[in-house]
Amino acid sequence: MSTLTDALDDYLAMRRALGFRLAADVRYLTDLITFIEERGSDVLTVELALAWARRPADARPVWWARRLGLVRGFARYLHALDARHEVPPADLLPVPRGRPTPHLYSEADIDRLLGAARALPSPLKAATYTTLIGLLAVSGMRVGEAIGLDRDDVDRSAGALTVRGAKFGKSREVVLHPSTIAALDAYDRARRRHCPRPRTSAFLVSMVGTRLLYSDVQRTFARLVLGAGITPLPGHHGPRLHDLRHSFAVRTLLDWYRAGLDVEARMHRLSTYLGHSDPIHTYWYLHAAPELLALAAERQERAMGGEPR
Repeated sequence: MSTLTDALDDYLAMRRALGFRLAADVRYLTDLITFIEERGSDVLTVELALAWARRPADARPVWWARRLGLVRGFARYLHALDARHEVPPADLLPVPRGRPTPHLYSEADIDRLLGAARALPSPLKAATYTTLIGLLAVSGMRVGEAIGLDRDDVDRSAGALTVRGAKFGKSREVVLHPSTIAALDAYDRARRRHCPRPRTSAFLVSMVGTRLLYSDVQRTFARLVLGAGITPLPGHHGPRLHDLRHSFAVRTLLDWYRAGLDVEARMHRLSTYLGHSDPIHTYWYLHAAPELLALAAERQERAMGGEPR
């Protein structure tokens, strides 16, 4: 039986051969192995997997569930090699069902967030988080997609980003406004100035020149929200980092409705741009804002020949 580290190398090589990039898997599963070995074991048990997954202790249950889900695939591979390794049951730390009502950021909210990011004491960290928040706000990208970008994925001449190995293993191109490309170009220059020899191929880097970790980004963003004085509306969740994606989608739909465009015919474009596997996931955003529901209902009334209420 090989060591856990050897087994992880083989597991990752197998998955990469299937087309997965696995940047997050490498970081988290390496941390898992360190966690196991620090407890004097060379066997992955359900107890150890659960203890590792439920870190940090103040994280949301959905974060714990996702960490355990990442362990589960590696555990199945280990179990096939050595039956001593245990596979965490699928119903252990299940992902909570249902979607909380997102916090929809106003333009003023985003301006305050960017201001708080610019005020971070480290010039590199300030540039990184200003760029990250701005990019999420204007592109609707997932957080993991943004921090997973490599420098070669940013094509400034074409005005687009390439998101590789995103959710469901798909890749897509994200076309950006020239002003966004200019902002990315400015960040590239700042990164080269403050971090001339990064330790990663990542476009967005940490203060020590490594790829950003999702957990660190979450903690920093929570402090920025607090510093910006943004609070959730009654009955709403957040404000969360992922809500920038919701806000982008809702803002796009509102703009289409207000311009009198055929939203139904354009919905598949938004689905493709956001990287949704099915347009039905994009339609969910209609329920995220009362104004969107009202506009959709008014459009339906007119299509049926009635008077809007």
